[in-house]
Order: sequence, then structure tokens, then C-alpha cells
Amino acid sequence: MSGAAITPDGAIPRPEITMLDRRTTAMDSRRTECGTATGDVVIAAVPAGDERSFLQVLDPLTERSRRIWSAGDYDLVSTGFRDEARAFIERRAFTAGTEVLDAACGSGNLAIPAARTGARVTGIDLVPSLLDTASAWAQREGLAITLDEGSVEALPYDDARFDVVVSMFGVMFAARPEYVMSELTRVTHRGSTVALANWTRGGFVGRMLAMHAARVPAPHGVPSPLLWADEDTLREWFDARTWQLTTSSRTLTFRYPHSPSGTSALFQAAYGPTVRVMEALDVDARTTFAAELTDHWTQHARVVPLADGSVMTEVESEYLEIIAIRR
Repeated sequence: MSGAAITPDGAIPRPEITMLDRRTTAMDSRRTECGTATGDVVIAAVPAGDERSFLQVLDPLTERSRRIWSAGDYDLVSTGFRDEARAFIERRAFTAGTEVLDAACGSGNLAIPAARTGARVTGIDLVPSLLDTASAWAQREGLAITLDEGSVEALPYDDARFDVVVSMFGVMFAARPEYVMSELTRVTHRGSTVALANWTRGGFVGRMLAMHAARVPAPHGVPSPLLWADEDTLREWFDARTWQLTTSSRTLTFRYPHSPSGTSALFQAAYGPTVRVMEALDVDARTTFAAELTDHWTQHARVVPLADGSVMTEVESEYLEIIAIRR
């Protein structure tokens, strides 16, 4: 879940800095380069001129992204499409020992089912609280998984490290797609796969995101995250000399144990982009936006009665599945 950024122009100052390198390995109390199960914080000096470290620490738009996705509680949102996340991993057919990176892993929707396969899974995200949630989930299931705090625009990993990189509604929110693409290329090798799930412009979430952008536009120069589901754009980014690209349209079903209006309220309280847009509006505009969000959920909802007398709201949303294989 990366976010907005500045346009790179090569003129960013890069002073001497220090980096908080927070890494946790569930079910492993030994000290390793990735920390311990309790989530040690290691202070490491970063040489001047290290662009990836600069982006992780001092870049204002990386911090803007961190602020957006730390608002609310994204885990309450991501639980509503956990079934589709599991199916996404099952389609990858991992084998034991496969080196997998979940980029912008959130609270573990892809990382956990990937780890269940026996793959060696690393997850990275900007938001410490979401990493804590993912770590607790891994510990409950007795899964070994490495979780790092950092940006998908500046991955702290060696070249050619991963066999597979996955991301579900994560890297699409990075503000500098060119940085993300550079990093995806750098940390993969010939034969590696990048598998992404990205919201489409015409789908339920795509239209909801457009409602957000109409009220609080992204900073100048930051492209729409929905370009990550635009076929022409993807073929420019995943150039044919480096990648073999295939895409397919898929639909997931959100499921929340609330009425449609209750589900809208959940997103207003828990979905970071919605929380921050609400904060930026005055009282009247906030009321109008809340009503429009509730109408959006209500118009597209299938309300399922439950045995205990409560209801489940189900809403379908289109996304694009991208599979890119390194040549």
C-alpha cells in the first residue's frame, strides 16, 4: 500500500541519514538479519546517496502514503475479500522453498496463505500496525514469515532475490510506477513471476476511488492508481523485451456482516483513503460524501439474511489480474 509521490528529477537532496529497519520473523526467536519474533527495531547507518533509503525515510510522499494507509484499520477492510486472496495464491501453485515477496502486504491477506504452501515468504509494508497484525496471524498459525517495514518504491532486498512477487491492491497505490517497475525488475530474475491484482476504473472500487479523487485530488504529477489496470499502460511498463505479460479480468465478492449502510460506515472509519478524505472536508461536504458512499454501497449490494437474524452485505468488484514473467 504505497501512496503518493513527487516527480523524480534527480535533484532530491540526499544527506547523511539513519534508517529504522524494523523486521520480524514469526515463530523464530533467534536473532537474524531480519530481527526476532517480537519485532526488534534496529538502527542502521545509511550511506549518503542511497536513494532507496532516502525514499523510505525522508521522502515526503512516502510519508504521505504511510499516513493514508495507517489511518483507520485496513485489516477490517481486507477481511472482506480474504476468500479471493486465498484463491489468488492458490492459482500461483507455489511449491515448498519458493522465494515469495508480498509487496505492500498489509495485514497478510496474501502472505499468510502463501506461507501455508511451504514457500519462503517475505512481506513488506509501510504501516507498522498492519505488520503487527500480520505477524500475530502468522504466529497463531505457526507459520514462518519475514515481515519488513519499507516502501515498494525502494525495496531493501538483493538483486534477483525472489522467484515470485505478488501484490493485491498494494503496489497500484505507489505514486511512482517507474520506481516500482525498476524495483520489481531488480529483485526478480529470469523466469520469475510478478502477479498483481489491481482495481479497474469501471469496477465498484474504481468508481468509489474516483469519488475520492474528485474531492481530494492527488498531488500534481502523481498518476491515478487505476492506470495499473489499464492495458495500454501496463504494456508500456512491462515492456516486451523484459516481460511476458498476460492479463485477465476477474471479480471478487466483498462480504461484510453489516447492512449496506453499516458497511459504508465501516469504510468511512477503517479504509485509509476514505478516512483521510473525510478529514480534509468541511462538515457539509463530509455529510454529502458519506451519503454518496452509502448510496454506492446500497445500490450494488446483495443483502443476505443470516440465521441469527443479522445480515451480510455482498458486493462484487472487478479487478485485473496481471501475470508478468521475466524473460
